[in-house]
Formats: sequence, C-alpha cells, structure tokens
Amino acid sequence: MPIFLLSEKLIFPSARLAREDGLLAIGGDLGPERLLLAYRSGIFPWFTAGEPILWWSPDPRLVLQPADLRLSRSLRRTLNRDLYRVTADRAFERVIRECAVVRLEKGEPTWIVEEMVGAYCRLHQDGYGHSIEVWQDRRLVGGLYGVSLGRCFFGESMFSRARDASKVGLVALTRFLADRGFEMIDCQVTTAHLLALGAREVPRDRFLSALQKALAAPTLRGPWWLESGPLTAPGEPSRRQGPSAACGAADPRNPKEEDPP
Repeated sequence: MPIFLLSEKLIFPSARLAREDGLLAIGGDLGPERLLLAYRSGIFPWFTAGEPILWWSPDPRLVLQPADLRLSRSLRRTLNRDLYRVTADRAFERVIRECAVVRLEKGEPTWIVEEMVGAYCRLHQDGYGHSIEVWQDRRLVGGLYGVSLGRCFFGESMFSRARDASKVGLVALTRFLADRGFEMIDCQVTTAHLLALGAREVPRDRFLSALQKALAAPTLRGPWWLESGPLTAPGEPSRRQGPSAACGAADPRNPKEEDPP
C-alpha cells in the first residue's frame, strides 16, 4: 500500500488503506479539526522528534471494553488499601508532560513532543481532551489522558510514579465510562500491560464498525468531574465510609490545573 501525502485540505484516505504496519499518511497538521476527523476515522498521529507528522491505523486494533477490565490480585490489594485519590481534568497539561518525562527518564523515545502537547491541550480546552489524575496526598503520582468522542474514549498515554498508580487511574476511568454507556476504550497498539488488564485485539474492520456505532451517540464534552472516594475492588467493602466513586461531567467544582484540596 502507498503512504498518502496529506495537503491542507481536511480529508483522510480510508483507514483500510493503511500499510501492513499501520502507517497510512504523512503530513498535514495537528489542528483540532484534523485531529477530531482523524479519531472519527479510526486514525491517530504518532511520531517522534525530528519526524514529520505520521498517521496510523493498525490492524489489529487493541480495544478495552469497560466490562472486560481485569483486576489482578495485586491490583485488588492496592485498591483496597485506599492509597490514592483520583480526579479528572484537574491537571491535564501536567499529566501529558509527565507521560513524556517518565518515558524519557527510562531512556525510551516519546511521541509526546511539544507540538503534540500543544495540540492536545487545545483539544482539552475545547472539551474533547480529558485527563485522569492519581494523587498520593497532594502529589501527582499517576495518570492518563485521551480524547472522548461519542461513546468511545481514545486512550493516548499513561504514567506511574507509585505502585499501580496508572492502573488505579484506569480503573476509575473505566467505571466512569461504564456508568455512561461507553462502548470501548481505543488502546490503539498492543502491549502486554494492557492485555493483562483485559484489552483484546480486534480486526480493524470490526473496530471501525464499532467506532461508527459509538460515534452515533452524543459526545460528553466539557470538563469531567470525577472525585473518587476509596476505589475498592468490586464486591469488597472499603475500610472507609463513602461511595466508591462520585462522577459527573461539566461540574463547577472541578477547577483545572489545581491540586486537590
């Protein structure tokens, strides 16, 4: 398959025309309109510093349905110890930058270059980009971010600076999405870490069909409010009183870029 060269015109070739490795197109820009069109088309940007913008649609696609989330025994123990507090959309830029920094600290390359940070911060400001933050006391120790359209959440990256912190964030996000009828989390590419949490590979054609169904629903746009109490494992009582999670959307009690009180 050829690699398509994008122009200034807001259009993508069909995701089904991607190469065997998933690469579809090169060029274009990271403006909000193009990014949203890409996600609606089953395409996402992925490139490192010094490379042009590259657009991908891998086959198979890794997908996590909220009901399929799998909790290991160690993760259940972490949840039941009440170590962390989870919020949403309080520190989007900090989360995305931490995702990049943690990879660099491990000597791994990152696609979260400054151009990407700016692009996703704009999506956040427009109400499409969302972050989940995991706090230990007042310290940000984990989190993840992505894009929400219809009833699909497109996960971009996660980080952890404490035991199971990013997994706790994923548990909170999955429960939030399940309560609102989300169809799936698009995990994009396969990793052993996500497979262990219940994600599974699906053929690209099946993913694209499921995506169109999910996009038929209205988008939960604007700041999300997720203020977790103890995040216990299912069926196990917390040692503290209070709900396992109180979640909403566009709640005025959710100031951005602030530590939790």
